[in-house]
Amino acid sequence: MVTPPIKISVQNLNAFFSTAPSLMNVDIDIEANQILSVIGPANSGKTTFLRCLNRLNDFTPTFKMTGRIALDNKDIYKEYDPVLLRRKVGIIFALPMPLPLTVFENVVYGLRRQYIKDKKILSEAAEKALKDAYLWEEVKDRLDEQAMKLSGGQQQRLCIARTLAVNPDVVLFDEPCSALDPISTAKIEEAMLKLKNHYTIVLVTNNTKQAARVGDKTAFFLMGRLVEMAETGRLFTAPQDKRTDDYISGRFG
Repeated sequence: MVTPPIKISVQNLNAFFSTAPSLMNVDIDIEANQILSVIGPANSGKTTFLRCLNRLNDFTPTFKMTGRIALDNKDIYKEYDPVLLRRKVGIIFALPMPLPLTVFENVVYGLRRQYIKDKKILSEAAEKALKDAYLWEEVKDRLDEQAMKLSGGQQQRLCIARTLAVNPDVVLFDEPCSALDPISTAKIEEAMLKLKNHYTIVLVTNNTKQAARVGDKTAFFLMGRLVEMAETGRLFTAPQDKRTDDYISGRFG
């Protein structure tokens, strides 16, 4: 089996808010066209790690970091404009955040910000993104309706479509199903498994069963440190660290 190339390389990452450490000495290589599930109890540093990957933590004045994060072998702090970086590394948040616009305008919002005005290009991009997000069949006759009229699960998939429309390389998911019912959760997981053929995906989830269902590899964080990372099947059946075993078996967290 050919080993996939490394899409994101994290080396000796330390992250702080004021003087309180949130991440310590984290080293991770994230392979292209794979799903990395990130698990761990509350305050383990999972979301901080995720937001480091597209520099969203930079918006917090007290945030500082050391170490190196590289996307396609380029340092994201030294060799990327942050706006371009966030276009290449999109993020889906825990709660759906559709814009107060129509379904169609939500999807093409990022493209319009790139000054793309051609109606044919916008329409084709919207249709493709909605199909990739497993939403097209449900909204193809509702594109001119306000996005707020969609169900919670549909709104979350709309946010996925909006991210995909600008053609990122990496998609970050921060507990995307935490507020959704099982049917909506299943649709988003199905979309993720399809999307990894074209994107690299990092999924932060508090649902260990979800991590096991979709992750190619899984990383377990505890108190700001990466305890263990392995192929998902091995990590869940034969973890090397007792703390990992205790967490996935429900003995703590």
